[in-house]
Order: sequence, then structure tokens, then C-alpha cells
Amino acid sequence: MTSIGTGYDLSVSTYSPDGRVFQVEYAQKAVDNSGTAIGLRVKDGVVLAVEKIKHSRLLVPHSNRRIMTAGKHIGIASAGWMSDTRHLVKRVREESRSYTDVYKTKVPAHIIAERLAMYVQAYTLYSSVRPFGVSTLLACTDAKGPQLYMIEPSGYYVGYRGCAVGKGKQVAKTEIEKLDLDNMTVREAVKEAARIIYSAHDDTKDKLFELELSWVCKESNDLHVHVPQDVYDDAVQHAERSLDDDEDDNEMDDDEDL
Repeated sequence: MTSIGTGYDLSVSTYSPDGRVFQVEYAQKAVDNSGTAIGLRVKDGVVLAVEKIKHSRLLVPHSNRRIMTAGKHIGIASAGWMSDTRHLVKRVREESRSYTDVYKTKVPAHIIAERLAMYVQAYTLYSSVRPFGVSTLLACTDAKGPQLYMIEPSGYYVGYRGCAVGKGKQVAKTEIEKLDLDNMTVREAVKEAARIIYSAHDDTKDKLFELELSWVCKESNDLHVHVPQDVYDDAVQHAERSLDDDEDDNEMDDDEDL
């Protein structure tokens, strides 16, 4: 049974006969067309990395960041509409502040992830609103250690050791699955995250991009911050060397085939 073009995509509160909510699927499509974002949860922290596509050489470097701090110990990376991301970051800040005011302690990761997911899911229930066109990666530390969650436009959320969203998510997921995350440090994870973003980037479609890297870990005193410049530079160099090595290996394979 098909529902394409039959009017079931006019309202987010309407199911199609085959059980689909088309506007939620359209929101997910906006995420899939965005630059890649990944999160890695390792033994001593969480690393976030984003491929921020630059649509013009005139853009100011490091402006319009796609990795934001939503609380002292909470970081959010996103893929999708930036305006929606800013709205959700504002909501997380309000929820974090409210929890701290009431309970006099920082909000646990699973609580803030659940509250954000419930808020996102509420926008899939009423015809007067539209779903958020963004998937968010939420990095946090609490009494249980480093935590990483992903919240989808449908409001579905789940904890991850490593995850990826955006146009290069399939390549990124394949690379993440090869990593021994449980025995990796954040400094090693930063280099691997940069390498994965460079591997997932498609030069034929988007030539210009800017890499963003952040972490929340013991080295940052359990605060979410962008990585220091020296760590960032080392990660970029590592990624570029890995990319060059892969290209050399592919050329050698082609020569052998000939």
C-alpha cells in the first residue's frame, strides 16, 4: 500500500494507512542532507566532532558553531537545521538550570536526555507545529561517568558508545565500529574523530568544510569545551596523513590491477 501523494503528509498528527508519519520522515531527510556529526564515548570522556560545510569562502572562521555548550558539563553537536538546534540548546539550558535549582546538583545525563527527547516528541503530536529538523548528540558526565545520547527528530533517544548522523553517517559508522572505544583515551579519540570526519567528507559535493572538535572529560575538569588548539592541530594533521595514506594505497591497488 502506498501513501505517496495522497495527502497524508499535510499534517504531522496524521498517520498514513501503512503507519508512517511523513513529516517526521521529512525532518529526518533534513538531517541526512546535513554535514556529518559524530560522538565517541571512551573510558575517560566523550568527544564530539562535526563536519561544518562552508557554503562560501567569505564566511568568518569558527562562526555559527554546530557544537554548543548547553550546560557546564553538557555539550551538544547537531546535524540538520541550525535554527532548530539553537532552540533545543536553549531548552536544554533551561531544563539543566531548573533541575539544579530544585535538586542543588547538576542534572544526570539520562534525565536531561529524556527531557529533551520528550520535548522533541511533543512536536510530532500536533498539527499546529512541525517536527524539529535536527538530530542532536548529547555529551555529558555524571556520577556514572561519561555519557553519550542521540535524540532523533521523532523524539526517539538512546545511549551510545559511538554514533554518527548526517550525510556521511554510513561511512562514519563503519569506521566507528572498528574502534576499541572502551580502552581509548580522549586524546586518541580526538584524532580518530578527526580522521573519521575527513574520511566521511565528500569532496565532489562539498569542497569546503570546517572541522569542529570538543570534549568533556577529566582533562577538562568535566566541563564541555572545545579542544585546545594544539590538540586540534595534531588531530587535523593525523587526519590528513591518514587520508593521504589511503589515497596512496588505492593508487597502488589500481596499478596492480593494470
